[in-house]
Order: sequence, then structure tokens, then C-alpha cells
Amino acid sequence: MMMAADLHIHSGLSPCANKDMTPNNIIGMAKLKRLDIIAITDHNCTKNLQSFIKVAETQDLICIPGVEITTKEEVHLIALFNNLNASNKFQEILDNTLPKIKNNPKLFGNQYIYDEEDNILEDYHILTMNALDLSLKEAISQVKKIGGICIPAHIDRHSFSILSNLGFIESDLCLNTVEITKNCNYNLLLKKHPYLESYNKIISSDAHELGQILEREFFIDTNNKKIEDILKSINEN
Repeated sequence: MMMAADLHIHSGLSPCANKDMTPNNIIGMAKLKRLDIIAITDHNCTKNLQSFIKVAETQDLICIPGVEITTKEEVHLIALFNNLNASNKFQEILDNTLPKIKNNPKLFGNQYIYDEEDNILEDYHILTMNALDLSLKEAISQVKKIGGICIPAHIDRHSFSILSNLGFIESDLCLNTVEITKNCNYNLLLKKHPYLESYNKIISSDAHELGQILEREFFIDTNNKKIEDILKSINEN
């Protein structure tokens, strides 16, 4: 079956996202746009996932636990996990590798952790936008160890992408899937990087505002609604 998805959405925990990116607002907008699957992927932090998943379950929407990693090379990488337990394990890695620099909300924005009723539980104090003390290879390895998958984020952008920062995708990274933005000229990208033809691709919004969440624009062909099977469908090659 074909399921409409947006696998790169930021909540108010990301300092660059609007404060109305709460569980009920995002889930409500995703339902309004008739999406079947979303992923919450905040910068270097997974602490909002539980409340989002709880709200999504009440609305018959699949919410995949995720995170947007910034590696040492300042490459953005989407990590998606089978369940909350795996994302919680990865949070331990984030706690150990994210520099302990205090956030300045006036400069960077607030980092809100919500409950399932959109109440603010905490303004997270460690700035999440810094690069982790993990290389790209190390980050991919750590995600795979706990059963997650990695997808280089917005590879068509001129900053914070694997192509803009490193120039190419090394085959020994063993990646199967890449993410592009919905405005990407993929044929032009293929002319510059013909090897991308062998990769699966997803299209995501990287939404920081409610209106940016995708419509029914990208679809995943999956046999059922289990997250494990959805991730296999995304990453099979």
C-alpha cells in the first residue's frame, strides 16, 4: 500500500522552529494534510518523542521516532528508529557527545519539551544545534548498532549537507537512501552525481513551521503499518 509521509519535521525543541510546533498542532496539521506517516526529527535531541507518539496514536497517525544529527563534519543526518526504546538509547549517546554549551534563547530560540497536552514541561538548557563529537562514520555506526537507519538530509542544499560539505557520498558508509527537498531538480543533481541513481530517495519538508509540513507529495510503498517494516521499505536497496 502507498502511504503519504513527511519524515523530517521539527518540534519546538529545535531552537529554529516555531513555538507552536507542539504535539497536537503538528499531529493535527498532518491529519489535515492527510498524511499517514510522520517523523519528528529535532536537532540532536529526542526528548519530545514520547509525547508526540502518544498524541499520534490517538489520531491513527504513525509517528516514527527520529532525530537530526549534526556530525563533526557539520553534515546533517536523519536517524529513524523502530521504537522509543531505541531512540532513548541513542539519547544517551547524544548526552555524551553533544557539547555542554548553554542555550541562549534570545540568540537561538527556546527549546521546548512538551507533554501530550502541549504544556511546556521544560525549556531544554543545552544548545542542540552544535555538532556532536561524532564523525559521520561514527554516527552511522552508532545508529545502526541499535537498529536504526540513517539518511543524509537535504543533500541538494548548499549548507549542512553531505554533498555541500564533503562533495560526495563514500560507498563505504553503506547508505542506501538520501533525502532531497521538494523543490530539488533531481535530474540536475544526477548529472553532477550520477552514482545517486543507485540510492533510494525520500522527499521531506524539514518543517520548522506548521504550514511547511508536506501535503500528500511523497509516498512509501509498504506492506503494513509496523514501523520496522516501514523503515525496511524506506531503506531497501
